[in-house]
Amino acid sequence: MIFRSLFCFYFWLLFIGVSLAGTYQLTEQDLIPAMQKVADWQMANFTYSTTRGLHDRGVGSWTNATLYLGMSRWAEIAAADKYVEWLMDIGNILEWQIPANFESNPRYWLYHADELCIIQLYEAMYSRFQQPEMLVAARERLDLIINNPPDTSMIYTNKQSWTWCDALFMGPAAFLGMWKITGDESYLIFADEHFKKTHRHLYHSSERLFYRDDSFFNRKEANGKDIFWGRGNGWVAAGLANILKIIPEGNELRSFYESLFREHVVRLSELQDDSGFWHASLLDPESYPAPETSATAMITYAIAYGVNSGLLPADKYAPVVEKAWKALLTAIHSDGKLGWVQPIGADPKTVTAEMTAVYGIGAFLMAGTEIASSIIKINKYFKNQ
Repeated sequence: MIFRSLFCFYFWLLFIGVSLAGTYQLTEQDLIPAMQKVADWQMANFTYSTTRGLHDRGVGSWTNATLYLGMSRWAEIAAADKYVEWLMDIGNILEWQIPANFESNPRYWLYHADELCIIQLYEAMYSRFQQPEMLVAARERLDLIINNPPDTSMIYTNKQSWTWCDALFMGPAAFLGMWKITGDESYLIFADEHFKKTHRHLYHSSERLFYRDDSFFNRKEANGKDIFWGRGNGWVAAGLANILKIIPEGNELRSFYESLFREHVVRLSELQDDSGFWHASLLDPESYPAPETSATAMITYAIAYGVNSGLLPADKYAPVVEKAWKALLTAIHSDGKLGWVQPIGADPKTVTAEMTAVYGIGAFLMAGTEIASSIIKINKYFKNQ
């Protein structure tokens, strides 16, 4: 049995190596130095608020949690231990707690999907170190939500339910990660039910894209087309990749997410511009001609996952990934700052080369490590032959 498993594993590596050899022209040298440069710049320039605006700028905010998730992926392949040590410091600063803004509406913030994004870091760190205290508060919060069902209205002003497409990155993977760790299917059931509810509400089946929320149903771009926000759809694509990394093959729920992933990510690949970027507005790039790196990195991560997992054919989609990665490299300043990141928002806005944000760096590191991980595995295999 062990021999058979090893044989299958090496055959898979050989198959992937052969399938990517004629499509990926990227090497570790195209990936590792850039990720290190960007990660180091962000660590040296990392700040957070302790007094106000904590939802967006606190140490445990969704913005920073996205950075931490990307940093945790980078730490898995980085040569230095400083990245995981930095993440441990973050967890200790937070005391492994889940943020909530109780000054306004406790129920609103207890349920808000953005507040749950930090759980994905805790789960990643628990998987690495097996320290129970990392999950106590996370499990308490998720159990509270499951046992005290949220307001089910899907109007965009209700943030107890997942009424905006970004939530599909923030919330589901936190519940699914807890299911993977504990085996408690209540987390799987909740995540699946609420993801599908958001999908039914916000997915435009003929465009194969997601509205940001229902306030966009009747709004149009300058060219008359519907408004589909680049980063909003990037959140969904990356969230789907994260979900598929957790739900194993053979699980009865997986086919829905595989089907949606292929449909949505293939559509996004069609909207890549000639330079390799995606834009703040997916269907009206002429009104927003600047590149947008957070959307580009999230979509690149998703397509790279599709190639690596076999959900997307490598000969067709690895070149899309390579083109996008080379475009992202042009957005890195000489000091390591990643530019062209649209600031916090909910719809397409103008972007400049000087704009950066922690979630953009997190997405960049997720994309880079997803590409690099397959190349590293292939190189290790052939070096051992």
